[in-house]
Amino acid sequence: MPVFDSKDVTLNYATFGDSSNPSLLFSNSLGTSYHMWQPQIDALQTDYFIICYDTRGHGKSSAPTGPYNLDQLGQDVIDLLDHLSIDKAFFCGISMGGMTGQWLAIHYPDRFYQLMLCNTAAKIGNKAAWVDRAQLVREQGLAPIASTAASRWFTPGFIDNYPDVVAALSSTLADGSSEGYASCCEALSIADTSEQLKNIRVPVTVLSGSEDPVTTVADGQYMVDHIPNATLATIDASHISNIEQPEAFNKLVRQYLKH
Repeated sequence: MPVFDSKDVTLNYATFGDSSNPSLLFSNSLGTSYHMWQPQIDALQTDYFIICYDTRGHGKSSAPTGPYNLDQLGQDVIDLLDHLSIDKAFFCGISMGGMTGQWLAIHYPDRFYQLMLCNTAAKIGNKAAWVDRAQLVREQGLAPIASTAASRWFTPGFIDNYPDVVAALSSTLADGSSEGYASCCEALSIADTSEQLKNIRVPVTVLSGSEDPVTTVADGQYMVDHIPNATLATIDASHISNIEQPEAFNKLVRQYLKH
């Protein structure tokens, strides 16, 4: 896979499909890699030129010493688009990737046709919990977090019916960079777009999972109420909705991310 050296980080990325199609960039959630988007890559690369990357501290991207902040996570995306000579793209991010998307919509609206912000919130969780998690991971590694991740990511029915999928994602988390994960926790501890949502001037679709205990439908509704040109879509899934309900998710991408 190609890599791109940007400032203090080396980003691992991949592209799929015909570069003459509209560009669509996917941004992964905390503790995963760009491979989480495989159901979308498989289904959508005939319609879009797909760009996936590993967020700093994740997958095969480097994990510079943190803490990180949301400005860095967002600027990495802009730098990658510049590296690929892409002036304007669609964007789809989930959870932490959805926070990145909010920053992009606020600071670089002219670089995006539309954004889909999935299973996310203007403020995810609370500062103390994120700081505590970062400390735990630095002291004990990612195994304790990985052992309980499935219950935060998926509904009980999905966990029972797709144990191999759940195990693979949990393994990815366990094998990840403790420093990268902890540094992203620290970014999320202070990331809060509540006061800036009103300034977004690019069309946004907020996708919320009806069974998501982490970023609720109410969180999504708050965003839609405060973003001038936003639509709320819901999906019958928990937090990692693109994996739990890939066909429904892909249908929504096609419905909302179009010229």
